[in-house]
Amino acid sequence: MYAPILLFVYNRPTHLRRTVEALQANVLAGESDLFIYADAARDADARPAVDEVRAYIRHIGGFRSVTLIERDENWGLARNIIDGVTTQVNRFGRVIVLEDDLVTAPYFLTFMNDALEMYADEPRVGHIQACDFTRDPSLPDTFLIRWTGSWGWATWARAWKHFNPDGRALLDELLDRKLDRTFDFDGKYGYTRMLRRQIEGKNNSWAIRWNASLFLKGILSLNVGRSLVQNEGFDGSGTHCGGGGLYATTLYPDRLPVVRISPIEENAAARRAYVRYYARTNSFFAKALRRIKRTLRGDFGA
Repeated sequence: MYAPILLFVYNRPTHLRRTVEALQANVLAGESDLFIYADAARDADARPAVDEVRAYIRHIGGFRSVTLIERDENWGLARNIIDGVTTQVNRFGRVIVLEDDLVTAPYFLTFMNDALEMYADEPRVGHIQACDFTRDPSLPDTFLIRWTGSWGWATWARAWKHFNPDGRALLDELLDRKLDRTFDFDGKYGYTRMLRRQIEGKNNSWAIRWNASLFLKGILSLNVGRSLVQNEGFDGSGTHCGGGGLYATTLYPDRLPVVRISPIEENAAARRAYVRYYARTNSFFAKALRRIKRTLRGDFGA
């Protein structure tokens, strides 16, 4: 059996349709089970869009089976994902996870299932990420890195058991072991700051805690240098997701082969590529220039 797909949705019907249509076009869609987790409206303003999403998901086909989990109250993304992944990964042993603003290439499911099988018994690999936003031509087709992306990913029960929801404990360990600069790609991106803000209640990110959990265990992620996922949520429609095309990429149209990497260790050149990317896109000058350009074209996203 192929790994079940967990799709987390809320109040973006237009994005969701593109996500589902792309997923339906995947080679293995008809042989895959789809679990859709639909969160309830946070307030009255969100209810019409949430109702539209729920009406749509009740008629989705094209998969081996479709199971709907409709929350009776607003759980928020973090709680919804943590509960959904925990429930299904413990049931099936492995899962593929998507959110409602991710458009996948035709061989996304093929790659994820190939990788899940290839590294099923390798405890030093705990995560698979199928989106590349760096657009760095030096990256190989696949590589190992001590970092987890959250835009089209997969994992196993043996790895998810390491997830620690306690952000404070994660931060304390990062600082005690003096790993915060490495966690931040040589200080070029504020992942530690993101974790601090989660602790302070200024964000509710499950992804930063998953990233830190595996990072502290020294567990690697299998990443791609040819993107099989495009995040279309950076249009102001999602939480903290404005600003246009910073993470734009080009979907790879062909099957991406999964070849076992040996030895199982972080690809140092790939880490340097990420450092270069964040140095180029996350500097004060780069952020100021993007803000000016967005303002000039009337895009006032975050």
